[in-house]
Amino acid sequence: MRITAWLEERIDLTPLRHLIQQKVIPVHRHTVWYYFGGMTLFLFGIQVATGILLTLYYRPSAEEAYESVQFIMTEVQFGWLVRSIHSWSANLMVLTMMIHLFSVYLTQAYRTPRELTWVTGMLLFGIVLFFGFSGYLLPWNVLSYFATKVGTEIAGQFPLVGRFLMQLLRGGDEVSGATVSRFYGIHIAILPATITVILGLHLFLVQQQGMSVPPTVERAHRGQPLKTMPFVPNFLLRDLFGWFITLGLLAALAALSPWELGQKADPFAPAPAGIRPEWYFVYMFQSLKYIPAKVGPFEGEVLGVLGFSLGGLFLLLVPFLDKKSTLGESSPLFRWIGIGIIAYIVICTVLGYVAPAVK
Repeated sequence: MRITAWLEERIDLTPLRHLIQQKVIPVHRHTVWYYFGGMTLFLFGIQVATGILLTLYYRPSAEEAYESVQFIMTEVQFGWLVRSIHSWSANLMVLTMMIHLFSVYLTQAYRTPRELTWVTGMLLFGIVLFFGFSGYLLPWNVLSYFATKVGTEIAGQFPLVGRFLMQLLRGGDEVSGATVSRFYGIHIAILPATITVILGLHLFLVQQQGMSVPPTVERAHRGQPLKTMPFVPNFLLRDLFGWFITLGLLAALAALSPWELGQKADPFAPAPAGIRPEWYFVYMFQSLKYIPAKVGPFEGEVLGVLGFSLGGLFLLLVPFLDKKSTLGESSPLFRWIGIGIIAYIVICTVLGYVAPAVK
């Protein structure tokens, strides 16, 4: 091709061609989980594209935020569709990333030498959750205002640094216009810059180390070559097929169930009954309801926040805590811990939606 020849005169494409020719994907009963990493990356790309379009019209202030989103949805051509795709893709991205993360955990793909790949993946997951938290406030509606107020109050429960952290997030003592501008800056500048660096490192490590094979599959094929397929075109075409299905699902969700704007936030109004955060934070929110206000000399919320912090730290450091993983072996104990974490998140999330209806 003329374009390829033109580029090769100026850039040495040999390493890229070699990578494409040599890269293979293991084929086994767990291969399906490999697609969720690419799916998450695809949804992130949609977030970037739609986010740029929304930024052209959005105004980050308490006086204009709600009206600017309303203008996007009612006056800008296809603005309602772009906003709905942005919101739905954000939720689907969190879902696919959670599936990707726990599939990696349960297949123990964090084993040596992939510890740093797991750590960068966990950091990406934390950033994605913060993307969701910071973006939720930007429409400045009733639900987002009170959810942000509750979320920042929970952050304020951290021992020693809690009040500083809450004021840092809010830009003051209360959720206000300063919080909107601060969250907007975090959402479109700080988090994208951070995620670009860590995502680049994560993808580099995946390329360097290749796809992990679960210990059970390794043992079953010990002494025998494992079946593989070329990344290009076999795996890539399957990946693209999944992306097209996701794009169709996004279009259907955005068209049939457009993301609602709700009512403008009023800081002086009481919080509406049954308010809760986005679904991926509901299990935390529900857990804090079950903790007594006082547990001995300690505040219940403080213990809850510490518990979730220790849980996140455990997941971050699991490659170093699982001693068998350093030897490339499987650990049933850590697998059952992972299953327990998934069950806990699912049960508490369901209770978060069912419990208010039962009362």
